[in-house]
Amino acid sequence: MHIAKADVPVKIGIPGATARQQLNFGDATGYGKISGEYFSLPAGMDISPLLQGLEGNMCQAPHWGYVLEGTLTVTYADGAHETIEQGELFYWPPGHTVKVDENADFILFSPQYEHTHVLDHMIAKMNA
Repeated sequence: MHIAKADVPVKIGIPGATARQQLNFGDATGYGKISGEYFSLPAGMDISPLLQGLEGNMCQAPHWGYVLEGTLTVTYADGAHETIEQGELFYWPPGHTVKVDENADFILFSPQYEHTHVLDHMIAKMNA
């Protein structure tokens, strides 16, 4: 799921201030602490090889985020894929991988235990 800022419904709109809210934007049920993460990745980077060996060879942590700049393509366990672009909020459920189409800066909010496990796995792959 992803959505452009302009498409997020306005909840409060007064002169000089706007609050937008998209309801039902993912589900954090059963997860503990959340980490905030900032990524800068180059065009052409595909994290799939770094996920080999994890369940389904995919990231199993859900993420909520925002693309500050660039374009990403996420592929899900069922083979579906979508492109997320600058200025869009997104939710990625467990079971996904990511390829960077254009240099990208983005923010993730992730269950810290689950995503730390994935990041540690990726680091081990890079150091192997």
